[in-house]
Amino acid sequence: MRMLSKLIAAGAALMMTAGGAMAAGKVTLAIGGASCLCYLPTVLAKQLGEYEKAGVDVDLVDFKGGSQSLTAVLGGSADVVSGYFDHTVELAAKKQHLQSFVIYDQYPGLVLVVAPGQTGKIKSAKDLDGKKVGVSAPGSSTDFFLKYQLVKAGLKADAAAVIGVGLGATAIAAMEQGQIDAAVMLDPAVTVLQTKYKDLTILSDTRTKKDTEAVFGGDYPGGAFYTRPEWMKAHPEETQALTNAMVATLKWIHSHSAEEIMAKMPENLVGPHKDAYLAALKNTVPMYSTTGLMDPKGAEAVLDVFKVGSPDVAAANIDITQTYTNDFAKKADAVVK
Repeated sequence: MRMLSKLIAAGAALMMTAGGAMAAGKVTLAIGGASCLCYLPTVLAKQLGEYEKAGVDVDLVDFKGGSQSLTAVLGGSADVVSGYFDHTVELAAKKQHLQSFVIYDQYPGLVLVVAPGQTGKIKSAKDLDGKKVGVSAPGSSTDFFLKYQLVKAGLKADAAAVIGVGLGATAIAAMEQGQIDAAVMLDPAVTVLQTKYKDLTILSDTRTKKDTEAVFGGDYPGGAFYTRPEWMKAHPEETQALTNAMVATLKWIHSHSAEEIMAKMPENLVGPHKDAYLAALKNTVPMYSTTGLMDPKGAEAVLDVFKVGSPDVAAANIDITQTYTNDFAKKADAVVK
């Protein structure tokens, strides 16, 4: 019996992770566009081996946009979304409850950019009336940001024709080839275009704290891990392990240079424009959270924005505190070094 107890204790010790959590199982993590710097922490955690260190086997599945990764989770083909927090607000209006458990983007990084061929012709969001505007995918955060900008400009939310162009190279190609008149983009794609076209027109920018406050009136959380509450309840070890891995990655990011971060990223995601990627990364690092915690005021700001752009959200009585939890991030922040 004593030997059995020792074996059990030894087995338990082997299952413990560096963060003090029990080893978890396999998780399918749907990401809404791995090439985007807004999602870099999700990919970097894999590259650094942080998921493995935390005791969870993560299968990253890349999608064209956040709406598609969300569909994967709602349909049961993925467990957790790595995407923008604002989807939880949109779905709450439809009585579909999803909850974020760790935030990695303090700001959304969304940029409304005019296509090079339309420079001088489109000078404000109001000029997008009847124009073709690219988003990562219809129904994604880029789409809702566009609708918000259109309504703020005094237009209807559907005043522009929305076209899904993805993120990264496909979005850049659509802009340069004149397939669209403008687009809601993210880095590194925006910086790549700015490097090539010095007179590139930017109508709205949320890549910094100052710019985000100018657009939304305060902080506005972007990328997060979120899923169905029932999955979290059934898989608390996996949820905590994912959070530990993300918080460890965020701490790593803020203790290393942009050059060191880029060196860890897959070559295909860095792409051929390495100088532009590095420049974009240097600008993006301040966007990443240091704690993984949701700022309650930021969550309220998301709700306020969606009330402007979405009639469903405006009509719904949403309790924003039910769309996120800081419980797992608080535990991770206390134990992850």
